Amino acid sequence: MVRKGCGRYPQEESMIIGVTGTNGAGKGAVVEYLVQKGFTHYWVRDFLVAEIIKRGMKVDRSAMRDVANDLRFKNGPSYVVETLYAQAAKKGGKGVVESIRVVGEANFLKEHSAPLIAVDAHRHTRYERIVRRGSHTDSVDFDTWVKEEEREWHNEAEHDMNVPAVMKMADYTLHNDGTLEELHKQIDDVLVKLK
Repeated sequence: MVRKGCGRYPQEESMIIGVTGTNGAGKGAVVEYLVQKGFTHYWVRDFLVAEIIKRGMKVDRSAMRDVANDLRFKNGPSYVVETLYAQAAKKGGKGVVESIRVVGEANFLKEHSAPLIAVDAHRHTRYERIVRRGSHTDSVDFDTWVKEEEREWHNEAEHDMNVPAVMKMADYTLHNDGTLEELHKQIDDVLVKLK
């Protein structure tokens, strides 16, 4: 969906895409490939880490969830994504907002004709990936990781995370259990459809 810039965001032709998916499914690999294709990356995680540090908290998965929920509760369920979307729209061109996890965020993107791409993979594959990437927020054993992941699923509150519900709202779903080349082919197919 290519949109002409208008209103308060003067810009050239632009496209803003949202990316959602399960932990370790390959959202970063999707975004990295889109960046190679000329997209600018806007990451919810970076936004939240900056806020956690500002609040003097330890940066871990629990703090990320708590701070995200606090921001969404105080400012609306799509607050973080609205902020990143506004940055992308102001800059113009092509942007990708990574880590859509709340139904309100997905609704905001839909209201602005921004396509949503979901990425998924088998749970053990995903856990192996997050262990390899060595992020300080993912330094946990498998059972703890599963428990933390499931905390992000099936939440009823509009400001809380519900990844499965958001993934059901996706315009396109990528399955990332194969090679990087296979993932890139799926992304290319989506980009062709978006043109």
